[in-house]
Parts: sequence; C-alpha cells; structure tokens
Amino acid sequence: MVLAPVFLISLLLHAFIGWRVTPGLASVDTVLSGALWMVLALSAVLMPMGMLARRVAKPPLANLLTWLGLLCMGLFSTLLVLTVLREGLLLLVRAMDGFWPGALSIVAVQSDTALALPLVALLVTALGFWNARRTATVVQVDVPIANLPEALQGFTVAQISDIHVGPTIKTHYLQRIVDRVNGLNANMVAITGDLVDGSVKELGHHVAPLAQLTSTHGTFFVTGNHEYYSGAHSWIDALRALGIQVLMNEHVLIQHSIDAQDPEPALMVVAGVADFSAHHFDEAHRSDPHRAIANAPDHAVFKLLLAHQPRSAAAAADAGFDLQLSGHTHGGQFWPWNHFVKLQQPFTAGLHKLQALWVYTSRGTGYWGPPKRFGAPSEITHLRLVRA
Repeated sequence: MVLAPVFLISLLLHAFIGWRVTPGLASVDTVLSGALWMVLALSAVLMPMGMLARRVAKPPLANLLTWLGLLCMGLFSTLLVLTVLREGLLLLVRAMDGFWPGALSIVAVQSDTALALPLVALLVTALGFWNARRTATVVQVDVPIANLPEALQGFTVAQISDIHVGPTIKTHYLQRIVDRVNGLNANMVAITGDLVDGSVKELGHHVAPLAQLTSTHGTFFVTGNHEYYSGAHSWIDALRALGIQVLMNEHVLIQHSIDAQDPEPALMVVAGVADFSAHHFDEAHRSDPHRAIANAPDHAVFKLLLAHQPRSAAAAADAGFDLQLSGHTHGGQFWPWNHFVKLQQPFTAGLHKLQALWVYTSRGTGYWGPPKRFGAPSEITHLRLVRA
C-alpha cells in the first residue's frame, strides 16, 4: 500500500528525535521523558494525515485529521531541526572536554538541552501558528523608477500572493485579506499565483470574496505552480468569471492620470506570464516574458510584469520590463527553511535589482502546509511608484 512507506518514514524520523532527546530528559524527570515519547508517537501517526486525510476519511473527520496532521508537521519540523542542532552542540562540548577536561559538564548540557528543546519547539510552533492565522500586515514599499512621468508618480499596486486556499484556509480567512486590500484604495491589485490548493469543485465557493476586490484599474492574476496541481484551466475560467483578468503570457494597456482633468495620461503595460514550470503540465502555457510584452507600444512609459517565481527575472530583464512582482518563496515561511530558498530562487523576499529591472518578491499572504510562520511573516504588499 502506498501509504505504508509514508507512515514508516514518519515513525523513523520521530523515533530518531526520541532516541536522541529522551535519555537526557529522563535524567531530569522520567515522567517528562515518557510524555515526550507519547507526543512523538501520536505525532508520527497524525503527521501524514496532514496530506493524506482526504484519501482515508470523509468530512468532518478528514478536516479534523488534516488540521491535527499539519499542526504536528509544524511541531515536528522544529523538533527535528533543534535535535540536529543539539547534536552539533553536544559534539562541540565533547570536543571542548577533550581539550579542557571538566570545563563543562556534559551530563548537565545533555539534560538542560533535552529539557529546553521541546519547550522551545512548542513556543516556536505556537508563535508560528499565531503569525500564520492572523490577517497579513500591510508592507509599504516605494519602487524608484527613473524618468517616471508625473502621471504615474504615486501609482500604487496592492499585491497578494501564495494564499493557498485549501485544507485550512477558507472563505473567512480570504475575506479578511480582501477587506484589508480594499482599505488601501490601490490603483490596481495583483495576485501573483498559488491562490489555491484544490479543485474548483472543492474550493470554488471559498474564493468568491475575490470578486469584491476594488481598485482603479481592476485585479490581475497569474498562475503559480499550485494552480497546475489543482486544475489550472478550470481555475482560469473560474477566476475570469469572478471578474479577475488572468494574464497568460500577454499584456494589457492602462492609461492612468493623477486626476480626470489631466490632459496627458500615462500609458503603462501590465503583463503576466504563466508559472515558470507551467510547460511541464501544458506546453501551450510555457512561461515567456518576451511573448507577454510582444507588440506593446514603444511609447508605453512603464512596463510591469507579474510572474509567480522570481527566477523569471532574467528573461524579464532581457525583455525590457521595469518591475517584476513575484511570490512563490514564502520568504522561507519558517526558520531555517528561508536559508534554503536561495538554492532554487535568485531572491527570497523584498525588493532587489537585476540589471535595470526591479524585482519585488512577496513573502506570501497565506501559508502552505503547516499553519506556521516564524521569521517570515505574511504580507499584503502596497507598492508605490516614485521618481528615482
């Protein structure tokens, strides 16, 4: 059975934590040691349910198992990382003892760290849960653009990304985001992919609040990799039915002026590409910034690209865009995974420059998998164009 290896791996990894931590804890209190083994055993069984519950149960039991499994996944991740770090610390202490015998008590370090480890893991997981479930804060970002015309001075974009409507993010969570975005009175709204984790049939009614988004020039969307796991073609149709403009390697032109009486509105290009990996699912969706800007008028004074993954930036710079808005990375979502994002993406979070192109990478407005954010808070980005 396919599920058996998943549970076996979970059991082995949890057993590793128990094997390395509980002996030190037992020297403090055998009850605490036994309690940790019980927690680890329960987590080992529940953690796979975070991803597999809908295959083995039906709602509402499936929903409960999903929540419990994902919470255990978040706790397990921190327990495992801290266990590995503790092993490194104990090796260092033993090495020091070889040079300076008796300088540190190895037994004391073992017991103290074994006691602190589960407490720290619980605290980090609790704070991470609070950070993940609260409504994302607004991050204000000024983007300096050379030769920006007066008509675009102060032009604002509200960016939301990587919400991941799915097992634990539903209508009310999304509604809070929509309400906060609408309070910004932005000139346009950009949704830079990974909106959903599930089919239109499952989640269509949960994304309905997006139809309420308001701005001067409307809402624009590009696909992320998770749309392709969830039936991208159906989601494109569903989002268009909500009044959202989906940009698939194409662009639209926006004329913007500071006020209605301005005789010289500025013409800007808003383009969007399919996800960087979209061609693995549909060759017709192959991401192409050059195609997205093809036939754009030469007199357009500003060119904006929406691209889910930051690694579209090299092609975007070559195509002549001024600013790229991306997501995908979640800023690492929780420590220490933020240090690994750079192995796949050129940027983890924030505003960066690549040649003449500005790239802003959102940390995401929701979360994926465990309801946990630690060291990488979610955000609703309010970008403002300013003259350099």
